[in-house]
Amino acid sequence: MLLARPNERGYPRLGIIIGKRAAKLAVQRNRFKRTIREAFRLSRQQLKNWDYLVIGKPGIADQSSAQIRHWFEKSWRKLHRNKE
Repeated sequence: MLLARPNERGYPRLGIIIGKRAAKLAVQRNRFKRTIREAFRLSRQQLKNWDYLVIGKPGIADQSSAQIRHWFEKSWRKLHRNKE
């Protein structure tokens, strides 16, 4: 799940929440966080000055890194299209 709201900072910020229900092993949770951070870093120039919150849902551990990156990019584009 991706939530976002405008901020007054002048740059985009990222928050990540993933609990043990979403991925039981710390290795899986950390892989998810690394993947999302990398996707955010690569997309940072295109992102608006918003605060983004990514919440990992159960089953996220079954996704590959490429699938997670693709989901993030698709989600933020869709989010901004709906907000404009």
